[in-house]
Amino acid sequence: MSMKQLTGVLAMARVTDVEDEEAPTVLIVDNNQMSLHRLTAIFRQREFNVVTCEDGDKAVDEYIRLDPELVVMSLDIPSMDGHLAALEMREHGKECRILFSAPKRQAQLAQDATHSAGAIGWVEKPITAAAIESIWSLVLGPIPEAPGLEDLDSIHPVEEMIEVEEDVAPLPILPLPTMAINPVINQAKPKKRSSKAKRLLIILVIFTSLGAAGWYAWSSGLVG
Repeated sequence: MSMKQLTGVLAMARVTDVEDEEAPTVLIVDNNQMSLHRLTAIFRQREFNVVTCEDGDKAVDEYIRLDPELVVMSLDIPSMDGHLAALEMREHGKECRILFSAPKRQAQLAQDATHSAGAIGWVEKPITAAAIESIWSLVLGPIPEAPGLEDLDSIHPVEEMIEVEEDVAPLPILPLPTMAINPVINQAKPKKRSSKAKRLLIILVIFTSLGAAGWYAWSSGLVG
C-alpha cells in the first residue's frame, strides 16, 4: 500500500463497527481493561479492524502475524515493556507505525522511548477521542528512524548457550549388609530347692554322721 493510499485509509472516520477485510488494522497493546475498551471504541469509530493483547511478547508475535497499519502500545506492559517490544517490531518491519501511551508521570520515559524506537508519537493516559484527533497528523506523517535498534542487543542480550551435560547413569544402589541378630534364648533358670528339702537333707546328713561315728566307736571297742 502506497503512502497516499495509506493516508486515505487512515483518514476515514465513520462511526461503525468494522468487519471489512480491506479496512486498516490497529494492534492495541495494554494490560488495563478500561484502556483497551476505550481505545477499541475510538478506533472502531475510525473504521479500523481492532486486535488487542495484553503483554509485550504476544504483541510482537501478533505484529509479525498481522502486519498491522498501526500499533498503539502502553509502555507499562508485562513480560516485555513497550519500548523493547517496539524495537522488536521495528527490527522486523521498518515501516511499523507505533504510537505509545503512558500516564503523565511517565512523560519523560515516553519521550525517550518514542525517540529510541522511532515511534510516531505518544499520547497521555487516560486516552480520549479528542487526544487521538489532536495527534492524527503525526499518525499520518512519516515514520522516524529508530536509533535504539543499534543498541537492541545490549538492551535485550541474547542468552548464552549453556552446554548441557549428558545425564550420567545413577550408581547402582547396593544392598545394605544384613546384620546378624543373635536370637535371644530364654535359658531356664535352675529351680531353687525348697526349704523343706533343705531341712531333710540336713537331718539326713546328721543321722549319717551319727551312724558313722557309732560304727567307728563299736569297731574300735570303745562301746561294749
